[in-house]
Amino acid sequence: QVQLVESAGGLVQAGGSLRLSCAASGSTLGINAMGWYRQPPGKQRELVAAITSANITNYADSVKGRFTITRDSAKNTVYLQMNSLKPEDTAVYYCNAVIWASGPSRYDYWGQGTQVTVSS
Repeated sequence: QVQLVESAGGLVQAGGSLRLSCAASGSTLGINAMGWYRQPPGKQRELVAAITSANITNYADSVKGRFTITRDSAKNTVYLQMNSLKPEDTAVYYCNAVIWASGPSRYDYWGQGTQVTVSS
C-alpha cells in the first residue's frame, strides 16, 4: 500500500504561480511513476503531468511550458510547479502513484485532492 499526502492548494490570480507537493509513504520502493491529475468542475479527471522512476516526464499539452514536475527520490516526494496560471487551470488536483506488477497489473494510488483556484 502507498499513502499520498498532498500540500494545500490555494487561490491565486491569473498569471501567478503555485507549487504543489505530494509525499509518498508505505511501499514506496515499488513506485514506477508519480504524477498529478486534475478534475475541473463538471469535467472528467485528466492527466496534468507525470514522472517515472527514470525521470522521464510527460505533460498535458495545455500545461506544457508552464508547469514543471520534479521529484526528490530521497524524500519520496513529487512537486508540481505551476507558473503563468490561467482560470482554466482551476480544478481539484490529485496526486497519483503507479505500481506495475507482474501479470501485468497496474495499481493506482491517489491523494485526497487539493483545490486550486485561479481568479481572472
